[in-house]
Amino acid sequence: MNGGVAQKISLFPVLDVMQLDSKNRGSLTRFRNPLPREFFNRDPRRVGRDLLGKVLVRRTGRKLLAARIVETEAYLGEDDPAAHAAAGRTPRNAVLFGPPGYAYVYFIYGNHYCLNVSCLPDGVPGGVLFRAAEPLLGIEEMARARGVEIANPRDLQKLTSGPGRMAEAFGITRERDNGKDLTSTRSHLWLADDGYPTARVLTTRRIGITKAADSPLRYVIAGSEFVSGPKGKT
Repeated sequence: MNGGVAQKISLFPVLDVMQLDSKNRGSLTRFRNPLPREFFNRDPRRVGRDLLGKVLVRRTGRKLLAARIVETEAYLGEDDPAAHAAAGRTPRNAVLFGPPGYAYVYFIYGNHYCLNVSCLPDGVPGGVLFRAAEPLLGIEEMARARGVEIANPRDLQKLTSGPGRMAEAFGITRERDNGKDLTSTRSHLWLADDGYPTARVLTTRRIGITKAADSPLRYVIAGSEFVSGPKGKT
C-alpha cells in the first residue's frame, strides 16, 4: 500500500500514518505539476490507460488531497451509445465537446457525482471517467467528507474505491467543478504525474452501464486493492 498522510491524526488508532505517508512526502512538490493539455488531446482509450498511476489533486487552502488513479473507463463520443455525447451537444454535456483537459461532472442515481475529463480536439466529443483511486494525502479530510472511520488498512478502500466515493472524498460537485481546467493548479483541482511506474494494466468490459457494456474500455492497475469492480481480465 502506498497511501498515507503527513501527520498523525486521531482517526487512525490502528494505523501508523507516519509510515504510510513516508513514500509520498517526497513526491509532494511533484503533485503540484499538472499534466499538460496535450496529454488529453488524444483518443480516450489511450488517455484512459495512460491516466493510471497519475495523481488527482485537490487544493483546499494550504492543504492538498491526493489519490493515485487505479481505474478508468473511456467513452468515445457520439458513436458510443453509453457516452453522454451520444445524444449530441447539450448544455449538460457541453464540456465533452470543448477543449481537452477539462472536468465534466454529472450527477447520477440522485445521490452522487462522477468526475470525467474531456479528451480530443475542441469540437470532437470524448472523455474518460475516473472510477477509483488510492488515497495518498489528506486521508483525514477524505474520511470526514465520506462520513466514515478508518480503523485498519482495508477501510481506506471506503474512501475512493468507486466513482461516487471518489468524488465525495474530494468534495467534487457539478456546481463546484464542472468545466474546471484539470491542467492548471489555479483551478484547485488537477491531475499530476509524480513518476510512479505502472507495472501492468488490465483491460475489461465497462461496468455499471447497460448500453455498449461489452466494450473493452475499462482500464485497471493489476493487483490494486482499490479497484471498484472486477480486478481481472474479463
